[in-house]
Amino acid sequence: MAELVDHLAELTGFRDRELLDVTLVGALRDLLRPRPHAVAIYRSVGEAGNERWLTRARLTAGELAASADPAWIDLDQLPRREDHPERLEAFRTQGIVQVAGPVNRTFFPVATDREHLGVMEVESDAPLDERDQRMVMSILRIYRNFQGLLDYSERDTLTGLLNRKTFDESFMKTVAESGPAAADTDAGRRHGGGCRHWLGVIDIDHFKRVNDSFGHLIGDEVLLLMSRLMRSSFRFDDRLYRFGGEEFVVLMRCADGEAAAHAFERLRGNVERHPFPQVGHITVSIGFTELKPGDTPSGAFERADKAVYFAKGNGRNQVRHHAELVASGHLADDAKIGDVELF
Repeated sequence: MAELVDHLAELTGFRDRELLDVTLVGALRDLLRPRPHAVAIYRSVGEAGNERWLTRARLTAGELAASADPAWIDLDQLPRREDHPERLEAFRTQGIVQVAGPVNRTFFPVATDREHLGVMEVESDAPLDERDQRMVMSILRIYRNFQGLLDYSERDTLTGLLNRKTFDESFMKTVAESGPAAADTDAGRRHGGGCRHWLGVIDIDHFKRVNDSFGHLIGDEVLLLMSRLMRSSFRFDDRLYRFGGEEFVVLMRCADGEAAAHAFERLRGNVERHPFPQVGHITVSIGFTELKPGDTPSGAFERADKAVYFAKGNGRNQVRHHAELVASGHLADDAKIGDVELF
């Protein structure tokens, strides 16, 4: 009992979801007797028709640390959901699935109050008995409740997107993955070179008119639909935020500025074409910038925000790249201005 309590205390001691998953698989490996060959959490990711399994944490016998897929992995590198039918059955039915064989495998559904996340897989010599299954499900309920608390603190109540409070930490992790140094990491090599990351600021055009003309309830409905369009327009590993009011932020990985512009243009077009109930059609102005080594959250946000401001002052309903605006002379080069002030 003391060992179980210790593991539960450790499990609920983190505010980082990656560490939470790592702690979960480690706890179950230690608590199940005899120790299983492996414990893993797989998350279902991707759009309808192209769903994949992302390894969140996998710990095998003899390993000291769990392994996981990189945070910014290409979807096509992941196994398809249908290639693992037992996982898929547990995910779809939200029930326990057992498969006998030389190595017995037991699959448990993993969910939060908001969504079905994926499955946990336990590989063992003998099938897990009813007592072990109850223990695993009880720990997964605690995991589910704690995920709910994290959602409450990290996500915007209306849209379910990440909120402003979570941005700085994610930003600093992303900057650490950017630039030439990232090419020397395992993740960088899997991506074929250094990762390039981008920050975009999205602002709904004339949103005040929506609230003034139709009321705040309809305004909230527009914001909610906007969040859904963002989810469908960007990839599963792009990080989507609502900063407040009608302002949204995206952190994402793309090969170059052209690919980033294409992704933001896809969102702009999807919003323009979407019929919003009562309101009709709305548009968005988008500015984006590449993250640089040593960047600060405020510095990168300010660059993207200046591009948004330029878009709004020059017709709205458009995507603008900060670096291109600087190169064309439409915006001042902040780095050069800083050099002049320093010297």
